Amino acid sequence: MRVVFMGTPEFAVPSLKETIKSQEVVAVYTQPDRPRGRGKKVTYSPVKECALSNNIQVEQPISLKSNEELERLKKYAPDVIVVVAYGKLLPKDILELPKNGCINVHASLLPKYRGAAPIHWAVMNGESKTGVTIMNMVEKLDAGPMLLKSEIPIQPQDTTGEIHDKLMDLGAEALSEVLKKLETNDLKPVMQEEMEATYAPMIEQKHERVSWDNDAQLIVNQIRGLNPWPGAYTMYRGKRMKLWQAKLGNNFNTEMEPGKIVDVNASGVVVQAVSNQVIITELQLAGKKKMNATEFVKGYQVKKGEILDIGCD
Repeated sequence: MRVVFMGTPEFAVPSLKETIKSQEVVAVYTQPDRPRGRGKKVTYSPVKECALSNNIQVEQPISLKSNEELERLKKYAPDVIVVVAYGKLLPKDILELPKNGCINVHASLLPKYRGAAPIHWAVMNGESKTGVTIMNMVEKLDAGPMLLKSEIPIQPQDTTGEIHDKLMDLGAEALSEVLKKLETNDLKPVMQEEMEATYAPMIEQKHERVSWDNDAQLIVNQIRGLNPWPGAYTMYRGKRMKLWQAKLGNNFNTEMEPGKIVDVNASGVVVQAVSNQVIITELQLAGKKKMNATEFVKGYQVKKGEILDIGCD
């Protein structure tokens, strides 16, 4: 089949590679080049790098809504458009263009976690499993008929980064299977149950700050759910401190003040939450490198009784 592939980040690269193996990828659409990093150097997206290394034509429109872009896409005569974390909504005219429609690789078990940050929210909400869903695209966000679902467990200490990498490969495998079945007309779309739909909005700064007034398990989930990006944080001695790794304590004393450092030991920095304690094992003070808790305690003479989340932000 003639395939136009649309994607941008690293998550989409394995899916592009698998598609190249079995189909004729006639063009790759990706986000425009943008300055990245401290030096603001203009760099290519991971998908663009992959496409160029395979001698595939790359298109980087600012918008897909113009007639000019529609006509450009028509010239590629795609049998199907594959979308994996592209970062732009497809207009109705484009959704209806390929004879086999537009299909999307979404990093959740739909209809749960529609939206921009499904992996983050599945981890932050303490889900025990997640997966990928391949679906036909419709105008409503992530609401199209499902073509295939594949799931994996989420272990208690898994971070968003670890789940991202697992789903990145799982999505590629699932997409490859769907494309093969699409060629033989062997797919049976299943409609999503709207009553079961939940949403995973884009991560905002308000989601990053730890509230020690919360349940300890929720805080642990927040910390691992925001690792490696953007990172959960608290305030320590008036400075922002990122929390990268943490685990649940075993002291259910609810009389101590939330946010109080109640112990500093070989396990880490032990902080009181509402129902239990959180043991911080990896952290990073603003402007400094990541440290394990033992290094941090020695370097900053952390003391029992100090209170976190105090100071300007």
